[in-house]
Amino acid sequence: MTLYDVFNRPLENLRISVTDRCNFRCSYCMPAHKFRQGYSFIRSADLLTFEEITRLARGFSRLGIHKVRLTGGEPLVRPGIEQLVGMLSQVEGIREIAMTTNGFLLPQKARLLRNQGLMRLNISLDSLDEAVFQRMNGGRAKVTDVLNGISAAEQAGFSPLKINTVVQRGVNDHTLVDLALYFRERGHIVRFIEFMDTGTLNGWKYDHVLLTDELIQRIGRVVPLRPLPAHYGGEVVKRYGYADGSGEIGFITSVSNPFCGGCNRLRLSAEGKIYTCLFARQGVDLRRLLRSGASDEVIAECIKETWQHRKDRYSEERSNGQRTEKVEMYHMGG
Repeated sequence: MTLYDVFNRPLENLRISVTDRCNFRCSYCMPAHKFRQGYSFIRSADLLTFEEITRLARGFSRLGIHKVRLTGGEPLVRPGIEQLVGMLSQVEGIREIAMTTNGFLLPQKARLLRNQGLMRLNISLDSLDEAVFQRMNGGRAKVTDVLNGISAAEQAGFSPLKINTVVQRGVNDHTLVDLALYFRERGHIVRFIEFMDTGTLNGWKYDHVLLTDELIQRIGRVVPLRPLPAHYGGEVVKRYGYADGSGEIGFITSVSNPFCGGCNRLRLSAEGKIYTCLFARQGVDLRRLLRSGASDEVIAECIKETWQHRKDRYSEERSNGQRTEKVEMYHMGG
């Protein structure tokens, strides 16, 4: 079956946050001055167990979900994460399991994840310039740490990789052409993400956004680009290929060209709430149902009702000047 929301958008993709913790302090997600030592994260007992996540995944698959992405926080800091991948790989109807990670722990985890059934990896890297990179991640890692993770992923058989790069005007935009060329030579796909006003703590201002059209022009002056068609309906990335056929790059245009109309994603937070939008103000608690003995049918009805009443289109409303208090991105998963 397929569920549709108020605007006839199908429920197809699920993002599962396995932890709200992270070993980086990226300025656009968990800025160090807000998330200092001693910050109160979700207690371990309040996190969904792997068994609870897998049970929910079975239910979601029966409601039409066929793609799952593991996120955080940083998913690799959740102990035994490869075990969850193995459990999800056995869920009937889940055809694709992917993960978004900062890459720091991949040298220890990449092969384990691959062997357990992880199919795709997105690795975050905002600049190859050491000073810029450390400024953006709160000084928690070096560029070589992430590159080592990328190398480990390659050796484990993940190819091509997608490299996620958040674009901030006046911060890392002067380094982005070099980053695109670097990964073009290595056969990986960079996805440039416009700096978004996720949550309320990242100091977002429109002046800090480098719009995609300008970035396309900058890269195109060095290496000509040509637009590519979407792979599937609801794909959020704006795809471009290098004109010489040497690969592709992508652009996430949540600010300059919102894609709310095709959004088919539901998010499950680490403590068991579902959110119908990355910019949501509140979620619906499934953990309470799980731990009170609710049947699969009762939980499914809750999910159905939540999606069928969904009418989120925050990025479109943002362009009309509407702003709201929102759940932080690290809490629900990116």
